Amino acid sequence: MKLYYAPGACSLASHIVLRELGRPFQLVAVSLARKTTADGRDFLTVNPKGYVPALELDDGAILTEGPAILQYLADFEPARALAPPNGTLARYRLQEWLAFINSELHKSFGPLFEATAPDVLKERARATLVRRLGYVAGVLPGPYLTGATFTVADAYLYTVLTWTAHVGPDLAAWPVLADYLARLAARPAIRDAQAAEKVR
Repeated sequence: MKLYYAPGACSLASHIVLRELGRPFQLVAVSLARKTTADGRDFLTVNPKGYVPALELDDGAILTEGPAILQYLADFEPARALAPPNGTLARYRLQEWLAFINSELHKSFGPLFEATAPDVLKERARATLVRRLGYVAGVLPGPYLTGATFTVADAYLYTVLTWTAHVGPDLAAWPVLADYLARLAARPAIRDAQAAEKVR
């Protein structure tokens, strides 16, 4: 498999899960500004949407969109229990978290990374994030999002929470989230993925 990624972007979640699986894969860095890969290829020929992650499967097929890639990878090796079995309520709870992280957290960070976004838009985004992060802090059921087991949803939430170090809000307001982030940062797969991408 081949993962197209940008350092520290949402593709980090897929990168983490690939390392959790312990299977061989290739990393291909992408310049999101230029829409080119590290070797100069046109990334739009890989993913016409122009963003990461994109996962090239062994047969050459391309899968895009983080939540889909995360579940594909989890189902690739069900014994690793990175997602509950399909058709169970627990699986739908995982999908519920993936949808929330994707639409309510991930997308809310967008204006904060956009240099030309008006200040009023950035303040609105921060206010939304404060509410949403407060929700997560209030319902975190255990050491991980779905309880006692690390899943692909944790890889995604971890990735999104790392962005607060660059654009806020300060996780010190939610000690449970700061603790969660620090605990997950100690996982070997997460340490290795961040080292490979040269991000902290």
